[in-house]
Formats: sequence, C-alpha cells, structure tokens
Amino acid sequence: MSDKLPVQIRTRKFIRNAVLARRQFVIDVVHPGRANVSKNELKEKLGEMYKVKDTDRIFVFGFRTAYGGGTSTGFCLIYDTVEDAKKFEPKYRLARSGLVKGREGSRKQIKEKKNRGKKIWGVGRRMAKHKAKKAASSG
Repeated sequence: MSDKLPVQIRTRKFIRNAVLARRQFVIDVVHPGRANVSKNELKEKLGEMYKVKDTDRIFVFGFRTAYGGGTSTGFCLIYDTVEDAKKFEPKYRLARSGLVKGREGSRKQIKEKKNRGKKIWGVGRRMAKHKAKKAASSG
C-alpha cells in the first residue's frame, strides 16, 4: 500500500559535465506518507525523465531525509555510456550497482591477509606468495 503512493522528483543544479561524459544534478524527492523511496524506483523514474534506456548508466547516492520526513535530497549522475561510467565512477559505487564484482571476504580476513604478508620478507616472500596462490587454486 505505502509503496504505491505518488512520488514527485525535482532536479536542481543541473550541469552537463563534458569532461567526465555525464549529466549531474541534485534531486529533491517529495514522498509524503512514505519513509523513503528505493534507489531502483528513482533510477526508473529518472530514466523516463531524461530518456535513458539503460538504467545502469544512472547512479543515485547521498540521500538524506529531511527532519519530519516527506522529502529527501540526494545526488544523481547519468553517464553517456556504461563504459564512461566504468571509467570514471569509484569501484564501490560500481559494485553497488552490480557493474563490477565486489571485494571478496570480510574486513577481518582482508586485514589478516595483509598482516601475514608483512611477516614474510626478502627472498622467501615471492616463494610464499607463489605457494599461497597454488594452494588457493588447487583447494
């Protein structure tokens, strides 16, 4: 029920950034009676507004709901092509949208691997890395 309430989208500070091959602007979303609006829903509506067929080129982020609810403000980038998006967008945002694979393992695992690598030094370092790769590929 609450997901079907109407949503109004306004854009401001629109800039055509030719250097980064994108359009960028601030979005004001008016959503009375709803807690917030999903990013996928916003991408679809912005795709219709700006005649973008492929929503993978649209990145929305940085949303803050105003005190008391009913309105949210965020940022949107619409790239000319998916290749431009992959070239200029940070990896974490590409991973969020599913364009690249995210980081494997937990934060703790990554730190433990880094610290294990610091303990081995000199000539044995290269051999240890080689053995670790071999063990990972066979296991």
